[in-house]
Amino acid sequence: MMGRIESVFAKNGKTAFIGFTVAGDPDKETSVRIAKALIDGGTDILELGIPFSDPVADGPTIQRADDRALAAGTTPDVIFELVREVRKDSEVPIVFLTYYNTIFRRGIDRFYREAQEAGVDGILVADMPVEESEEVVATAQKYGIVPIFLLTQTTSSERMDTIVRHARGYLYLVSVLGVTGARTTVSPEALSLLQRVREHTGLPLAPGFGISTPEQVRIWKQAGADGVIVGSAIVDIIERHLGDTPAMETALRQYVASMKKAVESQK
Repeated sequence: MMGRIESVFAKNGKTAFIGFTVAGDPDKETSVRIAKALIDGGTDILELGIPFSDPVADGPTIQRADDRALAAGTTPDVIFELVREVRKDSEVPIVFLTYYNTIFRRGIDRFYREAQEAGVDGILVADMPVEESEEVVATAQKYGIVPIFLLTQTTSSERMDTIVRHARGYLYLVSVLGVTGARTTVSPEALSLLQRVREHTGLPLAPGFGISTPEQVRIWKQAGADGVIVGSAIVDIIERHLGDTPAMETALRQYVASMKKAVESQK
């Protein structure tokens, strides 16, 4: 039976829009409304960042969102409740982006079991080297959760092969050197990463880090990306509308719709 993530990428000729937000930012209730607004706008896969006190891969925009979520008392329990709320209305695939300490502290088996029970489809552990991932990958597979991995411009061909053997669902391509945050251009090095990885696997490839405009989406689509991941630009919208949730929801729906239009364009 094909899972929700696989079903998204099985749509021939479609480039998936993967929208990221920090779970619990700025609070649980608003975060549920944000998730639903992203889905209403056309998000194909919802990526929820689990707030962490030292998110080494993230730039200042997402770090501030992590701080807001933690200040609001966001815990794994709250996040699982949030997923269950979203699941009441939607079958859109949900992916966690987290750091290993969050999983380790709760217990690997318990974390994956509770994630599966809540309705999570995939988990990416941002700071977990593939060489140390055996137990996590085995537990993910035990509970039917897709293990997702990052690949970067500095990943060697040998290591790429190792990552590809462990990964399922899709691969997250880090399209810039550095932390998350909106950029204005797509570098030739980023596009060459896509072509390099394509030689190693038939898994869907989705670039992230720095994608914020419809034009960037069109460039990636033309290059053959199977999906695009947008985070900081979405979190920026949330930050600009703190205190006015209806305006935030409208802005998020409009932004995602504009990005989806680029994803679906024939140019």
